[in-house]
Amino acid sequence: MSSTRKENALMEAGELQALMETYGDDVWNYAYFLSGSRSAADDIAQETFIRAYKYMGGFRGDASVKTWLLRIARGRFLTFRSNSFVRRVTLQEAPGVNGAARSAEDEFLQTSLHGEVWALVLKLPRKDREVLMLHAHYGLSMEEMAGTLGLSVPAVKSRLQRARRKAARCLEKELNES
Repeated sequence: MSSTRKENALMEAGELQALMETYGDDVWNYAYFLSGSRSAADDIAQETFIRAYKYMGGFRGDASVKTWLLRIARGRFLTFRSNSFVRRVTLQEAPGVNGAARSAEDEFLQTSLHGEVWALVLKLPRKDREVLMLHAHYGLSMEEMAGTLGLSVPAVKSRLQRARRKAARCLEKELNES
């Protein structure tokens, strides 16, 4: 690494490409999971990698690269969500061939989640869905989830336990109704 590279702490194009190839799907899927919109997920994922490129010097290695990128994606989503324009106007996805637009949940279930359990998880509040997704789908440790969510490890453990209880109650309710 040259002294200029150390001073700027920027990635080279090949490093950024490798980062995007390795973690691009995880970042996009997480952004889609949070936003429920393909176009928003595209924007959030792009902004995530731009920030990663820009702030690579700030990556201390306290967490895995994947956890760091998911945390950036979450921050980009929170910024996206709080944007006053986005709060006032929600653009709809283009309708499918048959004229009906598929919901974000249906699309997500078909492309990256399996089974009725995940359908149940998607019915839970966002905080609960998010912690279950990070744990079960992405396989993050408690420490990695804490870093991604900006919470303490005990708070993550508590949130995960509550989310599991809510999911179990929902499953029990659905089983009793069928």
